[in-house]
Amino acid sequence: MNLREAHDAVSTVVPDANASHVYGEPYETPDGATVITVAKVRGPRAKPIGVFVIKDGNVRWSPAVDGERVAMMGILVGLVSAALAGVAMVRRPPWPDLKGEISPRL
Repeated sequence: MNLREAHDAVSTVVPDANASHVYGEPYETPDGATVITVAKVRGPRAKPIGVFVIKDGNVRWSPAVDGERVAMMGILVGLVSAALAGVAMVRRPPWPDLKGEISPRL
C-alpha cells in the first residue's frame, strides 16, 4: 500500500456522528513516513489508541500505551497479593505455637 492508496482509503470513510473511532489527518514526517492517528471517542472524551505508520509501502500499527493504567494494575496486583498473604497468615501462621500447650496424641 502506497501513500496515495492509504489516503484514498482514509478519505472514503464516511463520517458518522456515532462513530467510536476517529482517524486524524495523515501527515508526512521528514524521513518519508506517513502517520495517521487513531482515537476512541466516548461522549465528549477522546482517548488515543495508536497510530498507523506507512513507510516504504509497508503499513505498521503502533498502539498507544497508557502508562498510568499499567502502573495502576501493578499497584492493584500488589495490594491483592498482600491481602491474600495476610489472610493466609492469620488462618495458619507460619511460626510455631508459643502458648506451650501440647496437643494430645491419638
